[in-house]
Amino acid sequence: MNRLFNRTLLWMLLLLIYGNTSGQLNSQLVIPNLQKHIQILASDKFEGRETGKRGEELSSTYIINQFHEIGLVPKGEQEYLQPFSFTMSTTIGPSSAVKIDNQILEKEKDFFPLGYSSNTTVTGKTINVGYGIIAPKLDYNDYKELKELKGKIFIMEISSPDHAGPHGKYEEYGDLRTRIDTAISKGAIGIIFINSDKDFSNPKPEYSNRISPSKIPVVFIANQNVVDNKNNIKKAEITCELVKQVGTGHNIIGYLNNGAANTIIIGAHYDHLGFGGDGSLYRGETKVHNGADDNASGTAALIELARYFKNVPSKNNNYLFIAFSGEEKGLLGSGHFVKQPTIPLSSVNYMLNMDMVGRLKTDEPTLLINGVGTSDAWKIAMDFIKIDSLKIKSTESGVGPSDHTSFYLKDIPVLHFFSGTHSDYHKPSDDESLINYPGEYRILNYMTQLISKLDDKGKISFIKTKDESNEDAPRFKVTLGVVPDYAFDGEGMRIDGITEGRPAAKAGLKSGDIVVAIGENKVVDMMSYMKALGKFNKGETSIVTILREKKEIKLEIDF
Repeated sequence: MNRLFNRTLLWMLLLLIYGNTSGQLNSQLVIPNLQKHIQILASDKFEGRETGKRGEELSSTYIINQFHEIGLVPKGEQEYLQPFSFTMSTTIGPSSAVKIDNQILEKEKDFFPLGYSSNTTVTGKTINVGYGIIAPKLDYNDYKELKELKGKIFIMEISSPDHAGPHGKYEEYGDLRTRIDTAISKGAIGIIFINSDKDFSNPKPEYSNRISPSKIPVVFIANQNVVDNKNNIKKAEITCELVKQVGTGHNIIGYLNNGAANTIIIGAHYDHLGFGGDGSLYRGETKVHNGADDNASGTAALIELARYFKNVPSKNNNYLFIAFSGEEKGLLGSGHFVKQPTIPLSSVNYMLNMDMVGRLKTDEPTLLINGVGTSDAWKIAMDFIKIDSLKIKSTESGVGPSDHTSFYLKDIPVLHFFSGTHSDYHKPSDDESLINYPGEYRILNYMTQLISKLDDKGKISFIKTKDESNEDAPRFKVTLGVVPDYAFDGEGMRIDGITEGRPAAKAGLKSGDIVVAIGENKVVDMMSYMKALGKFNKGETSIVTILREKKEIKLEIDF
């Protein structure tokens, strides 16, 4: 009897501290905790929390300590950690070299390999091919009068015949990948790009993970004293070496096992942009991008939700709390988890994702919830939740630029909670002092009440949505209707998800297919995929070439 009384008293005390069964949180506990977490995670010491860097390590240690303190069971592959590999950067290797006739060029000063280059050595005679462009619609062909091309190194102007750069009339035919592929088809064993156009900027030795190498070495020679467009070169020897630095990112996974049949996954990415680089919208001297709202706010919320659900009596679901890394580099962490899950995905009830929940507007407090079309349970439950004057704006689609997309593509109901955009997005000015803590507390209250409303409903149903916010809708006149696998580093564009009712689905494409061509446009990477897509208009029909289980398949597609 005394034991029962003590247990009841303990539950009462926990409810007073953390909240109650209806999902109401204690603001006097939660708000100071949120502030503590964000102040630490978004401090300069954590160096912007870039995946694979020191800041990620410091952040993961802090989050692990919080999970351990709360009492979550480690559910990674290495205790709480789930490591995944990714290409961190690409640099010019020490063996890269160019010799023109008898003159040895200085690496990075006189020349550098382009990202399209293969790692190989070639020696051969050279031939100037102008711009290397074939434009049938413009009756232009740089190869028309050229003979004996096979086995030679092509010298090619990097600009365009109209000197208009990428926005001129040769845009459709003049991107570098197209010109490189054309040169290879003509027999080129290597390519030297030059620039005689004073109004056209030289390329830079910067390498994108979305560009895959061609089959030949490709270099740019910046030293105009060595080479010009009159083709005074007789012989060239080129060695290209591009070295990929493979990094390791880490998801952090903690489990609350209530012995239930189903598990709710609650996630937030903890990585950010480090000192800037790819993704930064800041133009200026190098600065730490602290990412207080994006996404220290979501990470702090994740920790406090874990604390809350560890100490409330709602036990009809298990809970898996995941702090993802690699989100800023293309949903790498969540993409890895759904491919290598540490619990059966069949047991997952639904997934809630928090990405930027720290800047709720005070004058018009609107919470954006994406994914409400992924289950009919969402709207029913949401109709019964009221949080002061909090306004809800929702979208149906389960696809968006955050980690919930990875789960939606595995037929799991999802919601993405988002407090709105602001001018500090992906800039060093996204600092802790701008966080609206009472606003974030209100968002957490909304989430806990939503979970509470669904606690006794069992496993909720999944619905495919008509996804308007896909990978290419904002950029092009047409859409394929797919979500790319950004972690794929092979040749082509591998599909991670298909949107129902869109061209790809209607044509019969499937998740896992690798797109290698759209019409006559080769697709070897994300860059060439986007360029190929941009060449079509609504109403046009083409052929998409895919690799499915290593077999080439051609399918007709209507845009």
